[in-house]
Amino acid sequence: MRSDNSEDLVLVYGQSEDGKGFDVLRRRQEGIEAGRLRALEEGKPVHGEVVRLKPREDSPALFDVEVHHDARASTGRPPKVATDQYRRGWESIWAKKPRAHALN
Repeated sequence: MRSDNSEDLVLVYGQSEDGKGFDVLRRRQEGIEAGRLRALEEGKPVHGEVVRLKPREDSPALFDVEVHHDARASTGRPPKVATDQYRRGWESIWAKKPRAHALN
């Protein structure tokens, strides 16, 4: 059985204005917070936590939260995120190019 002080819960109450996420209320030991839930996108920075939500049987909008990564805990170094511009530059320099003719 869980104690009420250690529960980490999310209540989804609506879709975000841009339609790409969900507005949520989160209850954890620190209190109640309003936030936004978005899907991870490859190559894009994470602003907050990476979480897994497990739906509650008693309520379709209430979820238990499991934190997998907290991006707010800074390492003091810049994030290792490659932008589309960086990838295009990398490919233009290092991509294998077909040979125009065969070697002797």
